[in-house]
Amino acid sequence: MSGNELKPHEPQVEPREPDPDEAPVDTTMALVSYGLLLAQPFTAFTALISVVIAYIYRGKGPAWLDDHYRYQIRTFWIGLLYGFISSVLVLVVIGAPLLVAVVVWLIIRCIKGFKALQERRSPDNLESWLI
Repeated sequence: MSGNELKPHEPQVEPREPDPDEAPVDTTMALVSYGLLLAQPFTAFTALISVVIAYIYRGKGPAWLDDHYRYQIRTFWIGLLYGFISSVLVLVVIGAPLLVAVVVWLIIRCIKGFKALQERRSPDNLESWLI
């Protein structure tokens, strides 16, 4: 084939410009909540503060932002369950690697949520118990 071969048309994605009629969305509390969740493995009670913030601010913004608060609430409760199960399993030695896995799960989940928040869209796999 020569260099003149036809290529399928690739759509050009234009960056979304803000709509002047659209009110600006403050994502500060969602960012703080993700930060508090990320700090949990190193400090006490920050995840609890994070979930309180998420419960307070849920329902006060656009749907994609409410999805972030819902994602944070689910991350807290699922992480609490995983942490409890891993802590119990420490008695039979398998729990220590599982606790490390829970921390890795929490970090990945928060980073994915933070990235989606920066892109102003809902997090992927909102209903997932995994990553």
